[in-house]
Amino acid sequence: MIGVGRAKHNLNVVDSPLGKGKSEVSLSAFAFLFSELVQYNQGKVENIAELEEAGFGVGIQILELLCHREKANRRETRVLGILSFVHSTVADSLEKGTEHEDEYMISEKELLVNKFVSVPASMGGFNCGTFVAGIVKGVLDGAGFPASVTAHFVAVEGQTRSRTTILVKFAEEVVQRDAPLA
Repeated sequence: MIGVGRAKHNLNVVDSPLGKGKSEVSLSAFAFLFSELVQYNQGKVENIAELEEAGFGVGIQILELLCHREKANRRETRVLGILSFVHSTVADSLEKGTEHEDEYMISEKELLVNKFVSVPASMGGFNCGTFVAGIVKGVLDGAGFPASVTAHFVAVEGQTRSRTTILVKFAEEVVQRDAPLA
């Protein structure tokens, strides 16, 4: 009998281990796909806020993927811990808000999603950073830190392009939960 006592070498796709794969994506491919996403939201959708909702779904999946790859089985329980995780993957600087205790600002000189986008004058202050704000919101909500996350342009003296600031305002329950730990 052929094959008796031998392990099957043909594994199902679901049963095979996750490959490392390429960790880089072509910038032109990303720019093309993202421009299609923006054009869809501009043309066929009533509210441009759906760009943030698309980012939210990506954020949830990014959190799951990074937690799976880390294999540390460690969950962040503090606000600063999760913010440093987000900051290390998204932006240049992280600052605590000066006016409110529950606000943090993540700033980026030039977000990749804004790099190749020219906004028509009719769109006003449209910021593709809302997609990144949605990603940040998805990561925070998925990690158990509900927050309101918005993207804003901030003018910088001496520069033609504005800096993108992502404003994170945590829910009251998060602030109360984190207060005894501080």
